[in-house]
Amino acid sequence: MLIFPAIDIRGGKCVRLYKGDFDQETVFGDRPDEMARKWEALGGEFLHLVDLDGARAGKSMNLDAVKRIIAAVDIPVELGGGIRTMENIDEVLALGVRRVILGSVAVKNPELVRTACQKYGNRIVAGIDAKDGIVAVEGWGISGNVRVEALAKEMAKAGVKTIIYTDISRDGTLEGVNVEATARLARECGINVVASGGVKSIEDIKALLPYEKDGIEGVIVGKSIYTGSLDLAEAIKVASRG
Repeated sequence: MLIFPAIDIRGGKCVRLYKGDFDQETVFGDRPDEMARKWEALGGEFLHLVDLDGARAGKSMNLDAVKRIIAAVDIPVELGGGIRTMENIDEVLALGVRRVILGSVAVKNPELVRTACQKYGNRIVAGIDAKDGIVAVEGWGISGNVRVEALAKEMAKAGVKTIIYTDISRDGTLEGVNVEATARLARECGINVVASGGVKSIEDIKALLPYEKDGIEGVIVGKSIYTGSLDLAEAIKVASRG
């Protein structure tokens, strides 16, 4: 199982939000590229980047920071946050981003997701962010009025091979990952799922491992590795069953 260290970018800085609330922000560094090097040095194999400004603006806003991260590390990165047009998808992938995460547009324009999958295959990932089983869009500020399972199945039909499922109510809380809901989603949609939101400790990593067989291919770790409640190197070792 892959561990994805997260780097959330706002105003060019490395930050973390509490339950997706832009008014509850903690800044962890002015140089996201230096943070990327740190996570790579600790064994990180794939970085998860989120353009928080882009999520609100509906278009990529921190590509300069993304470029610096790509130049700083030798491991692949994925990027989400406000990517809602084919032009933006083309632009981001041309920079050297390995995978693009499509969130709000998956709800509003699933045909675009289908077109992107036809062009780029498994470099297109669907990001499904939800609270109480209902998808949220526009930087988590608006309900998408669709249930998680329904959207996941639609994304599978569109050609998506991987979904990142974030439980908003747990994101940034260190309250523990929602193992049950994530595993259920993987079983129901029949494609790979990356767990996100609430990871606190090595116990969360261990709790997810039995569900690899159901399709949980990885987990995103954010606040836990910034605050030290989870040791990234240990998490990677456990996830690889080393």
